[in-house]
Amino acid sequence: MSTDEPSKDEAILRAMYTVLIDVIKDTTTDPRLRHPLSDKTRTAIRDALDLITARQAELAEAAGRPMNARPRYVDEPRRSVSVALDPSAVKKDRK
Repeated sequence: MSTDEPSKDEAILRAMYTVLIDVIKDTTTDPRLRHPLSDKTRTAIRDALDLITARQAELAEAAGRPMNARPRYVDEPRRSVSVALDPSAVKKDRK
């Protein structure tokens, strides 16, 4: 198995993370309404997400993969392009 392929543990963690996020999305209510989940359950979900994220980071580090995935907007470019600008090439057009 290559280091690019997720291990069975990583696949399980990703699935559990996705399920918990979907539960959060499906049960999110208007702030003026009472939440359908108890405070204890919501705290347990937060704690579980923290544990999953910590273990994913440990597994990624052990496999030598960076854990730098970040959310992005659909229209956001995947990579930022840096262009060096020569100050002497800038035309000064002051009147």
